[in-house]
Amino acid sequence: MPRPASAKLKAVLFAAIALALPAAAGERGAEPGTFDFYVLSLSWSPSYCAAEEEEANAEQCDAARPFAFVVHGLWPQYERGYPEFCPSGQPDRVPNSLVKAYRDIVPSAGLIGHQWRKHGSCSGLSQSGYFALLREAREQISVPDEFSRLQAPLAVSPDKVEQEFLAANPGLEPSGIAVTCDRRYLREVRICLTRDLDFRVCPEVDRNACRQANVLMPPAR
Repeated sequence: MPRPASAKLKAVLFAAIALALPAAAGERGAEPGTFDFYVLSLSWSPSYCAAEEEEANAEQCDAARPFAFVVHGLWPQYERGYPEFCPSGQPDRVPNSLVKAYRDIVPSAGLIGHQWRKHGSCSGLSQSGYFALLREAREQISVPDEFSRLQAPLAVSPDKVEQEFLAANPGLEPSGIAVTCDRRYLREVRICLTRDLDFRVCPEVDRNACRQANVLMPPAR
């Protein structure tokens, strides 16, 4: 008869099973302000516009000036999973004054409103406090020059994009950033930050990085 597994072996097996499980889904209605860290998500706007085509937001994709990396959001996170749509006591609608103040980095009113309702409401901050923190987080990140002035389509390895961001942002570690993609396009660069906006590692976020050899970055338009 086989011997029962030791307690140590069981612990190892349980840990392996946990790592193999998919990432936890969002927790709706969680307590605002109760989370572990932030993810700053920078979206490559030309990929969004190309992938969504007619469904893309006209404010973002038909704007007079071309957008490159824009802020998708600043997302409160648990070590595993994340809160969403929290009962903040703040209004759901973001006033026009705030929309205008942040449209340079979050290029559509619809996206600003959605990010507040889904993610900002869980920060424990007021609307003005959340968006001020979002701008502070964005200004802390240096986007590599080659991605700020992209004039032609670029086929690139997600690892190359990650390495360029690591080089441009001293202190950022490989396990604190994830480059995401769909089947064709590079979509986002996600950077993990402490609640004080210092760089930190985030294994769950890093595990969801793009695994394709090469993806396309359309030029800003």
